[in-house]
Amino acid sequence: MSGNPAVVMRLVASAYTVAEKAGAIVRKVLHSGELGIVEKTGANDLQTLADRLAQQSICASLSKRFPKITIIGEEELPAEEVTEDLIENGQAEEILQKSCPAEYSGLKEEELVVWVDPLDGTKEYTEGLLDNVTVLIGVAYGGKPIAGIINQPFYNYQLGAGASLGRTIWGMPGLGAFGFQLQEVPGDRRIVTTTRSHSNKVVTDCVAAMEPHEVVKVGGAGNKVIQLVEGRATAYVFASPGCKKWDTCAAEAILHAVGGKLTDMRGNPYHYDANVKHMNSAGVLATLRNHEYYVSRVPQSVLQALKSD
Repeated sequence: MSGNPAVVMRLVASAYTVAEKAGAIVRKVLHSGELGIVEKTGANDLQTLADRLAQQSICASLSKRFPKITIIGEEELPAEEVTEDLIENGQAEEILQKSCPAEYSGLKEEELVVWVDPLDGTKEYTEGLLDNVTVLIGVAYGGKPIAGIINQPFYNYQLGAGASLGRTIWGMPGLGAFGFQLQEVPGDRRIVTTTRSHSNKVVTDCVAAMEPHEVVKVGGAGNKVIQLVEGRATAYVFASPGCKKWDTCAAEAILHAVGGKLTDMRGNPYHYDANVKHMNSAGVLATLRNHEYYVSRVPQSVLQALKSD
């Protein structure tokens, strides 16, 4: 395949190195001590210099190599010249070597939509909860997520000096998921992961209705899906608007690649076309297995409190 890889494989190979570059930017800003925090809509909706620089880097790097793709990023940034040091031109050779799933092999640049969250878990980033932080790049075609790249800039940070910092995982339905060891929660234990900083009665009622043996509250949508694929949780339950398409596109593609599912609280899929509204208004429910069980447990009162997407 490496002679003339499909457009989507070249895009994913670029997105991999671009995500790693963004992760390095996120680390560099933290180490500088100058986070440049601004509130967007309130104290739980923050933006930092790392969000801004990482998004500039991702969008400029990908649009330079793939000028016809549509890129939708979380941060609304003024149009300005991006400095050369933010541009990443590399491609991950090991991705270019893989065979593209047949259904995606003929896709054109202009048919692809890329959803970017340059720093998922910004609040946790500002509070030093660094293992919650991810960089998310999702690729969609025909409204469906077909590839996802998640960089964890601070993976291994608790190990201190000498540890190899950061990792990038990626996946593509029909091809597989790479960069981590797929694990499931043992036995029939139900462990629900949910929001750390955006809770309310509807959210907690819905979590309780799942009858979990344990509840894990962490930040970042990307981080919660990593909990699912690494065997630390069985369901990600967030019965609230608040999550956006750039939070879920990459993670959903990786979940699909390992047989998991991400839907709204009714069990309906979200769509990732360029013209959809950005908010996941009907909440997020993600699982590695047994999705129907969790959908069936959502209380009627919760469904009434949530709008359909």
